[in-house]
Amino acid sequence: MAAARDLFDSHGFHQTSMAELATAAQVSVGQIYRLFKGKEDIIEALVHADADEWCDDMAILRERLHAGLLSIEQTFEQLLLHTIDEKNEALSFDILAESFRNPAVGDTIANMCMRFRTYIRDFACAANPDLSGEALEGAEEVVLACMFGLGHRSLSRPQLSAAATATLSARMIIAALRAIN
Repeated sequence: MAAARDLFDSHGFHQTSMAELATAAQVSVGQIYRLFKGKEDIIEALVHADADEWCDDMAILRERLHAGLLSIEQTFEQLLLHTIDEKNEALSFDILAESFRNPAVGDTIANMCMRFRTYIRDFACAANPDLSGEALEGAEEVVLACMFGLGHRSLSRPQLSAAATATLSARMIIAALRAIN
C-alpha cells in the first residue's frame, strides 16, 4: 500500500505498471494479484484506509468537543488544518478522476463522504443547534466542499500559511453556520 501510494502520487495511477509497483513493494506481481484484482482495488484500499484514519481523527475531535476540551472554533480549525496538511495531493486528484471513470472507486469515495457527513453534521449542530432539514444538509455540503477545496489549495499558490488559512476558514464557516435561521 505504501509503495502504491508513493508511485501513484509521483507517476500517476495509470502511468504506474504492476511491475513497477511490485519492484517498489519488493514483492512479485503475482503476490499483488493474490491480494488485489487490479490497481482499482488498490485505489479502493487506499481510500478505505484514509477514510478510516480520517474518521478516527474526526471521532477524537468530536469527543474532545463534547468533553469541553475544544471549542467549536478549535474543532473546525483542527478539522480544516488536517485537511490542508494532507499529503499526496496529486494522488488525491488521480483518485478523484478515477472515481468518475470507475463506478467502484466512485462508490468508495461516496461512502467515505457519507461517513464524513456524520461528523460534519455533529460539528455544524454544535455551532448552531437550530440547524435542521435542508439547512443542515446544505451546511454539510458546504463544509465538505471546503474540505475538498482546502485539501487541494496548493494549485492556487496560497498566500496564507496552513494555520492562518485553517483559522480564518473555521471562523468564516462558523459565522455562516450561526447566521442560518
